[in-house]
Amino acid sequence: MSSAVPFTQDERRWNRMSTTMSHFHEWFKKEFNMVYELADGSYTKRGLSLPGYLREAKSMCTHLNFHHSLEERHIFPVLAKRMPAFSETAEDGRHIRSHRAIHKGLDDLDTLVKKWTTEPTSYSPTEMRACLDSFREVLFNHLDEEVDDLKGDNMKKYWTLEEVDRIPI
Repeated sequence: MSSAVPFTQDERRWNRMSTTMSHFHEWFKKEFNMVYELADGSYTKRGLSLPGYLREAKSMCTHLNFHHSLEERHIFPVLAKRMPAFSETAEDGRHIRSHRAIHKGLDDLDTLVKKWTTEPTSYSPTEMRACLDSFREVLFNHLDEEVDDLKGDNMKKYWTLEEVDRIPI
């Protein structure tokens, strides 16, 4: 029997954004970890060819870029009005800075995927993992920090419950 106390309806509303982001972010971590794990060539044990594996890596890039584009265009501007962590101009603005570092890593990965798609014999597991390692920490920290910043206890510092209900996510 679980000793966890279920959230009240208001707590669920306060935590809606964090809970929603957590689902997406955990999926991104799994996707990243799968691409990383299979980089050594073990993708063949899962029935993938190199082109299939590279499509998986490209898909991860596409998913993260799409997710961040939505956040940057539709969610962060709303949050940034009161929450400096989401601001592009505030000193704290850590989420925007993290996005920039993550996008650099995704751009580098995309460049490698394109290279290996046209020149499959040049594929290097070491180079693939080095690229992924170059932005893993900033990506995973960002995903966790964003979820934490959207938890109800933090949101209460900046918003009313009715305002939180209107934030698009």
